[in-house]
Parts: sequence; C-alpha cells; structure tokens
Amino acid sequence: MDLHVTLPAEQPDADPRRLADLARLAEQLGFGGITLPDHLFTPKPPHHYGGAFDPLITLGYLASVTEQIELATSVLILPLRNPYAVAKQSATLARLSAGRFVLGVGVGWERFEFDATGVDFAARGARTDSALHLIRRLHTDDQQPFDDPYYGHPAGYFTPVPARPVPITVGGMSNAALRRAARLADRWQSHGIGPDAFAERAAHLRVMTDRPIDTDGRIDMPQGPAAEAAAETAEVLDTWAHTGARRLAVRCGTDIDSAAERMRALAACPQARPYLHTA
Repeated sequence: MDLHVTLPAEQPDADPRRLADLARLAEQLGFGGITLPDHLFTPKPPHHYGGAFDPLITLGYLASVTEQIELATSVLILPLRNPYAVAKQSATLARLSAGRFVLGVGVGWERFEFDATGVDFAARGARTDSALHLIRRLHTDDQQPFDDPYYGHPAGYFTPVPARPVPITVGGMSNAALRRAARLADRWQSHGIGPDAFAERAAHLRVMTDRPIDTDGRIDMPQGPAAEAAAETAEVLDTWAHTGARRLAVRCGTDIDSAAERMRALAACPQARPYLHTA
C-alpha cells in the first residue's frame, strides 16, 4: 500500500503558491501521491469541503515543482464540467507531469452546484458515464465520430494524445459508483468509511468486473495536536493494508499552516515508514 496525502486547499484567503512547498515536502517525505479536491461552490468557513482553488490548474503548477510524486484529483465533479475541456486539460497535465497525473472523478452530491450552473442533477450519473467514455476515446487517438446523447460529435482531430490514456479513478460509495468504476475506471476510491466497510465495498466491486482495478481509500487525520493525530492515524495503516487497499490518501487537515507539521509527524511514525517511498 502506498501512503498519499490530500493537500489542504479549502482556505480562500491562503496563498495557493504555498501548496508548492507542501507538494515538495510530501515528495521529500516519501508520500506516493498528492490529491486535491474539487467543488465549484464551497460553504463559508468554518465549514469545509471541496477546494477553494481549481484543482486542475493547481496540479499543473505543482507538476512544475515536483519530479516523482503522483498528482490526482480527488475528486473532480465531472458532470459540472465540459468533458472535452477536461480531456484536453488532463492530457496536457499528463504531458506536463511526465505521466504522473490521475483523473479522479465523481458525480457530485451538492444539488445547489447543479442548480446554480444549470446542470440537470438527476442526469448527473448518465452524464458522467458519457463523459468518461468520451475522455477515454479522445485519449486513445480515436478520430471516429462519437455517438452519444450528451456529448456526441463528428470525427475530429484531438491533441495532445497522451502516451497512455490518463488513469481514471471513480470515487463514491454507492452501488452506482461501484458499477461505474467496474465498467469505466482503472481505480475506485472510497471516502468516509473505515477498513471493514472498505473491504466489503471492494469485494462487491470485484464481483462486478473481471478487469484489474485498484481499490484505494481516503481518510481524515483526527483533530488535535499533530503528534497525537499522526500516531492515531499510523495505528490503522496496517489494518488498511490488509484490506487490499492499493493506496490510502490521508487528509492532514484544512489549514495550510499546520499541514506541514502533521505530514512530518505522520511520516516520522514507525508504522508509516513501510508505506512511504524512502531511500
């Protein structure tokens, strides 16, 4: 299992360039990847979810200051975005990062975002499926017409075509999300559950497909002092590894000022070292 970290990106008044320091630190500490969340509309503080900064633009910036660490969205609300633009942006990010970018997507759950942007909330699942089909087609140098009720188009010349299709992660806990991952994704990512529920959901996914698909988890580090929160997180890593999780992304908090301390504390825990890329 590889240990990844979700960077804090919720503070609208923070300097997003400071995320570059955290990305470099994560790479130096041996984390296997960094992830950024996405929401077009986020709640006012003190509530936190999503990200204040566009994840695709921010990851393009972080690609320029890192060399090896994986870069991923966790997760992009795909039905709120034009999939042609996402295909172009993700293929560009793959080139900029030398193949380190992973497109993590979800259907979304906050109805206000859909109402505000004029997107049919009820059709978000179908739109996501169509968008994933389209993105995969565009990333495989297929210049044939695409017949689809949402995103159909005549034959066209799309560039840049990535050296390999950008890996796709589907996030979500529902049976619909699992079916989507089984049919269209390279990875599935959980959120908001513990190891036992993760193992059950992962097993359910396995019976839906014969394709190889990675199963990844995402958890939050507890609140409190950095050393205590890190120790509590480190204690569950072996349990997560035994579930078969390929990657575990840890959200170290919502505050850029304390994130570095929490990342260092977690990396210093002996239980975490087997899951880090250290020399």
